[in-house]
Amino acid sequence: MTDFSPAQEASNLRLNQRRAVILRWWLLAALAIAVSSAPTLLDIALPQLPMFAVVALMAGFNALVGWRARSDEPVGASELFGQLCVDLVALGILLYLSGGAANPLISFLLIPVAVAALSLPGILTAAIAILAVVLYSVLMWQFLPLAVADTERATRLHLAGMWLTFVVSAAMIAWFVARMTASIRERDSRLAAAREQALRDERVVALGAMAAGAAHELGTPLATIAVLVGELERDAGLDAAARDDLALAQEQITLCKGIISSLAARAGTLRPEQLQAQDAAAWLEGVRLRWHTMRPHATSCLTVKGTAAQIATEPTLEQALVNLLNNAADADGAQIDITLAQDPAKIAIVISDRGPGFPADVLRQAGRAPLAARSGGAGIGLLLAFSAIERLGGRILLENPPGGGGRATIELPVARQPGT
Repeated sequence: MTDFSPAQEASNLRLNQRRAVILRWWLLAALAIAVSSAPTLLDIALPQLPMFAVVALMAGFNALVGWRARSDEPVGASELFGQLCVDLVALGILLYLSGGAANPLISFLLIPVAVAALSLPGILTAAIAILAVVLYSVLMWQFLPLAVADTERATRLHLAGMWLTFVVSAAMIAWFVARMTASIRERDSRLAAAREQALRDERVVALGAMAAGAAHELGTPLATIAVLVGELERDAGLDAAARDDLALAQEQITLCKGIISSLAARAGTLRPEQLQAQDAAAWLEGVRLRWHTMRPHATSCLTVKGTAAQIATEPTLEQALVNLLNNAADADGAQIDITLAQDPAKIAIVISDRGPGFPADVLRQAGRAPLAARSGGAGIGLLLAFSAIERLGGRILLENPPGGGGRATIELPVARQPGT
């Protein structure tokens, strides 16, 4: 069996235990039908009382195992190994009472071996296989013979029984293997997603380190620019238009200083319990107004739908929203439509523009890797936005609606009130 982490191994064993319970119910049902119908339909005398006793004991055992499998307690490989040993011994007793190795149902001994091979470590699988071989060998010379008067009829019954055993065994093993294969594919898909997330987080961490270094290095030239702008403002010979431009430059410098101070002060991502819960509509309107100070020539319209809801905010969420707004503004200079849809479980922020829409590579790779730089950008805005939103338990959807333009949708869970 493939090596997993202890938690993954316990989960796989619990799942395989549940499947073994289902297989055991099928097998017990088939055995109960065979024991009850053989004397009448096949004219074969069987010691029904002890055989039904074994079936009843196994049914009780399987009910106990099924109850155990539904609990959240960890399941060890030794526990499943013990259950398969009980299965083999019970089958061995039933076969001993019904002709031993000559019984066509002898192939049922392979089912626990198949389950072990798919579920247990190599050494325990080998032990199950050895136990099955030992039982088969013992049943070749230790058994209660079946009294069948007609030899030719007995041969036909034996062949029919072998066919039936093969069909049942093939169906059970195929079902179990198919379910196991589906679980393996699902696990591989989760591992691939986890690896992709880890690579993306590494990129984001590297970008964070670069941002911290840039914030430190930009402090000096930004202070120099602020001094020069201040000196120019004191020039009495400037006209009104130049003074307006200098005032705008001074406003942008102040904004840049605030961003750099925020980067320098932020040591890491806030823990969930440290996030601030705010009214979603008020917070979004504040972000929109602050964004307009950076993009004074852009226009936007905010529409709020649904009942008021709380949103858990942190600086990276605002940065993600600003990145998406900047992308929308870069795509088209016309008005950007912002819609806030709220319900008791989810908040959706939809940003729509009237530009040419998202390129195919953006729709395919956005959030997974930095994209090629466009219009002087670094091509990392969407990567940072996806990372920030997913860290808060949400997601971003990018699409080109039929009417044209591009649409970015941020979905976030509603912040719970304290004590709920």
